Amino acid sequence: MSQGPFKNGLLQRFDSKTIERLDLKAVELPVNHEIEFPGNRIEHLFFIERGMASMTTTFDDGSQVEVGLAGWESVQGASVLMGTKKSLNRVYMQVAGHGYSTITSLAREEFKRCSVFQDLTLRYLQAQFIQSAQTAGCNARHSVQQRLARWLLLCADRNGGRILPLSHEYIADMLGVNRSTVTVFAGQFQSLNLIQYTRGKINLVDLAGLEKIACECYRVVRDHLTNLTEYDQGIGCEGQLTELDLKASEQSQGAVRITNHA
Repeated sequence: MSQGPFKNGLLQRFDSKTIERLDLKAVELPVNHEIEFPGNRIEHLFFIERGMASMTTTFDDGSQVEVGLAGWESVQGASVLMGTKKSLNRVYMQVAGHGYSTITSLAREEFKRCSVFQDLTLRYLQAQFIQSAQTAGCNARHSVQQRLARWLLLCADRNGGRILPLSHEYIADMLGVNRSTVTVFAGQFQSLNLIQYTRGKINLVDLAGLEKIACECYRVVRDHLTNLTEYDQGIGCEGQLTELDLKASEQSQGAVRITNHA
C-alpha cells in the first residue's frame, strides 16, 4: 500500500517490511464508530492516526464508565494477541478521526515473529493497563474537580488539539458522575478562564492552569503513554533480540569503536 508519513506513534516505529506484511487499510473513524463491543469477536486491529477513542466498562443497566483513552499513540484490539477471543470492553470513537486497520490473522502472524511489532504492542498494552489502574485509583481517591481537570488534559493530549466536541452529559458518563456535577465544575473552570464552553464544545484555554488543579494521575498516565516507545529494549521470543535491540546494539558498538579509536 502507499502512504505518506504515519502519525500513529507505533506505525512510525515499524519498518517497511512489517508495514507490508500487516497489509494496512486506510479507514475513516466517525463518532461512535464501534471498535470493540463486549462479547463480540475482535476481527481487526486499529491504529488511530487522528481522533480519540474511549474504552469503557458497561454495566447491566446500560450505564458505562471510562477506563481508558486512546489516540495517536495506540493500537486498539490488541488484546486478541493475548488470546482474548471476545472483547470484554466497549471501545468506540468519541472524537471522529481516521487511521489504519489490519485483520487479526495477519497481526497474529506478525506478533509471532517476535520483532518490533510484538515489542511495541506489548508496551502499549502495558501502558493501557497502567492507565486503567491509575483511573481506578483516581476515581476512588480524588475529587471530581481534580478528575475533570485530569480527564480534559488527557483528552487534549490524545486528540492533538484544545477543542473538544463533547457535551457535559457525555463527560459525566465517562467520569461516572451526574451531569449537574460536571456543569458546576465546568462553570468554575470557565470563571477562572481555564476553559470556554458552548453547547457540545469545550475549548481548553489554559492547560497549565488545568494541570495545577489536576491530581498526579494525569502526569503518571501522560508520561507513561508519551514514553512507551522509548523504554529499555525488550527481549523477543526464546531470548531472541528484537529489531529495536539489534538497532540499539549496532549503535552501541559504533560508539565503542569511536571511543577506542580516539
